[in-house]
Amino acid sequence: MIKHAKDLETKVFDSPEIKNASMKVLVDPSMGWDSHVMRLMEVGVNGYTPKHAHPWPHINYMVEGEGVLMIDGVDTPVSAGSHAYVPGDTIHQFRNVGNTPFKFLCIVPTDGHTY
Repeated sequence: MIKHAKDLETKVFDSPEIKNASMKVLVDPSMGWDSHVMRLMEVGVNGYTPKHAHPWPHINYMVEGEGVLMIDGVDTPVSAGSHAYVPGDTIHQFRNVGNTPFKFLCIVPTDGHTY
């Protein structure tokens, strides 16, 4: 099955802990990957994801823009081509520090995907 990101539903997050962030589900069990979900996250200018922790790990690949990935209080600059493994049970957050959208892929176990 082949799809294009421009044709997918965008979930916009709206809460006090999240600013200017959205997600598209690229691959999930409906496409045959039963154990994981691959999502395209977009964080707008001055935006951020929540500071949070959960029991599952996730894998990230930065696609576009400039950001900072905080893992357990340590900020690391990231940009297109950077990749990261975020262990389970670690506090983490993505922030856009550039002047354009910051986009990254996020792969989580199916049980860790919330939409």
